[in-house]
Amino acid sequence: MNRKEFLKLSASGAAGVATLPIWVQGCAPSELPSTGLFFDISLAQWSLHKTFFGASMYNGWQSLNEIKRNDPSNVIQGRNPLEFASIARNEFGIDAIEYVTQFYPNTKGVGDAHIKELKQRSDNEGIRNVLVMVDDEGALGDPDENARLTAVQNHYKWIDIATYLGCHSVRVNAESSGTWDEQKELAMDGLGRLSEYAAKQDINVIVENHGGLSSNGEWLSSVISGVGLDNCGTLPDFGNFRISPEEAVEEVLYDPYKGVEELMPYAKGVSAKSNDFDELGNEVNLDYERILTIVKDAGYTGYIGIEYEGDRLSEADGVQATLELLKTAGKKVTEAT
Repeated sequence: MNRKEFLKLSASGAAGVATLPIWVQGCAPSELPSTGLFFDISLAQWSLHKTFFGASMYNGWQSLNEIKRNDPSNVIQGRNPLEFASIARNEFGIDAIEYVTQFYPNTKGVGDAHIKELKQRSDNEGIRNVLVMVDDEGALGDPDENARLTAVQNHYKWIDIATYLGCHSVRVNAESSGTWDEQKELAMDGLGRLSEYAAKQDINVIVENHGGLSSNGEWLSSVISGVGLDNCGTLPDFGNFRISPEEAVEEVLYDPYKGVEELMPYAKGVSAKSNDFDELGNEVNLDYERILTIVKDAGYTGYIGIEYEGDRLSEADGVQATLELLKTAGKKVTEAT
């Protein structure tokens, strides 16, 4: 079957995907909530990025990026990222995790010793590996066809690793450049090619609203709809709806509630972004009850990943505050008629 035939056949059955229960789209029945909430809770490794990068971030993001470019093997100068499963289980009581590739530089593939150790440690802790967040592997919507194909191929190893770890998805970015329509076509091409590869291993390719036009819910939902493959979906992030002025349709800050609602029909994961909290434990930038209601109304019953990114609280306190807010707000939304 050639690629056009594959896309045509897959698209013929994709139109009804948004009406299916979310676990049918990306998760098995055994993943249905055990929390008493309408969702399960996972921990995104990015919540602890300062903990793992350590001294690499002493002079901010610029110094970190310089180390990434010039000496990537030295980017981890804090706690060992291989401890992530143990941290989630023993320090936060969370039994599902989401990996971030930035903490595993120079990874070649499944055969790497550190990848095998991640699997062993998660198994030892009884941890569910949910997904792998892939960064720094090239733009899947690059206008240069050779660069775009290289980016697709660079992601293959993470598809293989996600399969080995027992994840259901890889999170990718829909980075591109050009006009609205040009970026849409380019992103569709790259995502479609990668999703074809991932489908052979029953892995989902899910796109996060993560800057540029991908933070425009209308644009990203049209991209996923255009790809038309069952295993190509979204990872709505509550807080990543900032787009640059030249790419903004109406305003620089895209309405996060509108954006989440637009992305939820294709969601195979959800990211609970948090930055700061008031004295009552509410996130200062987002109404969690409102946004969780949108998630629930979409029929979602999968994992919501904690992704704390604030500065006032320590990372440990921020994760704990987000966990408590998800439980309290989630309980109200779950029990609401």
